[in-house]
Amino acid sequence: MSSDPRVESAVSHWAPRFVSNGVLLADFNEVTDGIARWEDWCSAWCARAASHEALGKEALSEGHKLSAGEHLTRAGVYYHFAKFVFVDDIDQMRAAHTKAIECRQLALPHLRPPGERVEVPYGSGHLAGILRKPAGVSNPPVLIMVPGLDSAKEELEAYELPFLARGIATLMIDGPGQGEAEYDFPIRGDYEVPVKAVVDWLVQRTDVDTQRIGLWGVSLGGYYAPRAVAFEKRIKACIALAGPFDWASNWDALPLLTREAFRVRSHLKTQAEAKQHASTLSMVGIAKQIECPIFIVSGKQDRLVPWQDAQRLADEVSGPSELLVVEDGNHIANNRPYRYRAKSADWLMAQFGMPQV
Repeated sequence: MSSDPRVESAVSHWAPRFVSNGVLLADFNEVTDGIARWEDWCSAWCARAASHEALGKEALSEGHKLSAGEHLTRAGVYYHFAKFVFVDDIDQMRAAHTKAIECRQLALPHLRPPGERVEVPYGSGHLAGILRKPAGVSNPPVLIMVPGLDSAKEELEAYELPFLARGIATLMIDGPGQGEAEYDFPIRGDYEVPVKAVVDWLVQRTDVDTQRIGLWGVSLGGYYAPRAVAFEKRIKACIALAGPFDWASNWDALPLLTREAFRVRSHLKTQAEAKQHASTLSMVGIAKQIECPIFIVSGKQDRLVPWQDAQRLADEVSGPSELLVVEDGNHIANNRPYRYRAKSADWLMAQFGMPQV
């Protein structure tokens, strides 16, 4: 184990997340065992990502397209985890991020079902996303999926697969402060603004059922999603995984890496400014405006977001709510993904009036 507390913090907090979202356990152990200093984190993960990228490109050259898609998707996840909170060296972080996007983009046409890169007009630019539609389903309902503080669309495949398998299309979006948008658009507490832009764009499509739109968010996205549905009434159901109720109230207990990532992705200069900005991410006085059905998940052993935040959200919404607190679950219950991933997808099917499978 590294003596660098930043490495120790990353390993202890995120091991279940890495493994449940596509990192092989042997790779996780080997890469992290070889990292002595936080400054080496990004390069170490990039080196392991490159080996999976090479396998993907070799498979592609040999015509093994499905294998190529699998290898390249894994490479994209590894490159993502190289940069996920590596904000100390922006140039190195951005280079790793570019590789994550590149590998996932190469994989998309070869996945089952395939994916399509989309760009949603937003502000002076766009929000990048990935749309995947379940095979053999005409005009499927669609779930918009938003990442958290340090996740991005390239990490979310493990979360989206249960929905695709049940006939629901998925639209994964990098919003302000997230993924491709983090360089141009800072984190904003009023996430209903980018979600409105996404829904405005989505309702113009004819290949999905825009009368049945859901919204899903993970970690800080577990705040963004309920915040958005409090205002955006075209969304019919919401899933919130381990989101804070009031981000500033949790601030002092957050790991340094998390607070620094929030500062950088908020485009602020100091931690004092970041803490002040955190106060704009709050459901206080807003949760009662949520009228659509909502499914809320938390881990009772969560060290980042207290499970009581989930309980408070469930208590204060006006519409129907279902709360699942995983007793032995950590943050997002990533150590127990089987406790909620399939269940949340089944719940969404019911909200959309789909026959259970």
